[in-house]
Amino acid sequence: MKRFTCLTLAAVALAAVASPMRAQQDTTRGVRIGLSYQPGVKPGVVVMPVSGSWGDSVQAMLQRDLDFGDRVTVMSGDAVNATATAQGSGGVNFGVWSTLGAAAVVQVALAPTGAHVILYDIAARRVAQMRDFPLGGRYGDAHWRLDVHGMSDEIERWITGVRGIARTRILYVRAGRVYVIDSDGYGAHAVTEAGTVMGPAWSPDGHTIAYSKLGSNGWSIEIRDLDSDAEHTLSATPGGLNMTPAFAPDGKSLAYGHGLENGTDIYVANVAGGPARRVTVGRGTDNVSPSFSPDGSRLAFTSGRNGHPEVYTADIDGSNTELLTPFNFGDQNYRSNPEWSPDGLTIAFQSQLAGRFQIMTITLRDRTVKQLTNDGINEDPSWAPDGRHLVFTSSRTGAKQLFVLDTESGRTRQLTHADGARLAAWSRYLAPTP
Repeated sequence: MKRFTCLTLAAVALAAVASPMRAQQDTTRGVRIGLSYQPGVKPGVVVMPVSGSWGDSVQAMLQRDLDFGDRVTVMSGDAVNATATAQGSGGVNFGVWSTLGAAAVVQVALAPTGAHVILYDIAARRVAQMRDFPLGGRYGDAHWRLDVHGMSDEIERWITGVRGIARTRILYVRAGRVYVIDSDGYGAHAVTEAGTVMGPAWSPDGHTIAYSKLGSNGWSIEIRDLDSDAEHTLSATPGGLNMTPAFAPDGKSLAYGHGLENGTDIYVANVAGGPARRVTVGRGTDNVSPSFSPDGSRLAFTSGRNGHPEVYTADIDGSNTELLTPFNFGDQNYRSNPEWSPDGLTIAFQSQLAGRFQIMTITLRDRTVKQLTNDGINEDPSWAPDGRHLVFTSSRTGAKQLFVLDTESGRTRQLTHADGARLAAWSRYLAPTP
């Protein structure tokens, strides 16, 4: 009896100071996507303790993934933890969690080959969702972690209607090698041998990457299968400079910059082989860093055809070329490295302001420009598949590292912790482990 009284008093005290995120049963006043909660606030979510030898790791990963998604508030604190511990793996006390301000409670039960997940809608006092998730690999290895991330993404979709971004990975360059890292900053490891490489890019299927590699005949485009480590060279434009590859949305072709002695132009070639098709006619200027529109019909790219780098767009056959970035902002007229958003509405790029690059976005509908960074030098943006988060290189800690930015709230988190990380590329959602 005494323990219950302490928990009740703690819940009342927390509710008195908590922000108004209490779930609403009146769906005409709130938001209804599996759960009901007050519009304009992030719903409070509790991930209950998970029993078993890897239970603490599963709970921590789910909490971290949901937090990094920036669409919910992962609840913690003494009252929340005490309530979760007291209720354990049994039934959910809807009244107590409602008093604490939770909109949803997540319970996970581990089994040898998977996890059973229940999502409780606190306002409606019911089970909102229930599902069994397979967990491949061995506990704690890369495949197992990827499957736990996938579980997080589905829970976020249950709660908000939008899939999370945890089941993704990010490529980057460090010390002459291409590395890959999980979206939460764990599991960084090299996927190429030592050398000189630049500009890694993901194929849509997440099993193949492309990058530029310096060899005896210049820079070549290399295509590597991550499952087998098999590598082959794109043969369409041998010799000279071949750089900044980007896969088409169907994964069958690559756009990249190619040049010999007098400037570079954008070319498109089939991954399987065959001749390349020239897209731009730069007449001795540099045209690089292509990025496909989501439907594959257009390209954004950097061009110096007007005497300084700007971002342009063109149809995939090179027609209908347009200057995208205007001349009436910034002070040094240097805009480059465009990245088309997954929804097709926005392009992110870097712009030089007061001698330092900063991350910007421009909308394609009305050409509204927004500056997203200020601290340090910030370069090379790449979109997450949700079209809300960006990964980029920043010097804000004194050395180049990768950071992730929530473009809606401005929240930024550091992804890498080894100096010299740069040239990031965010994958699409990765398929479940076979």
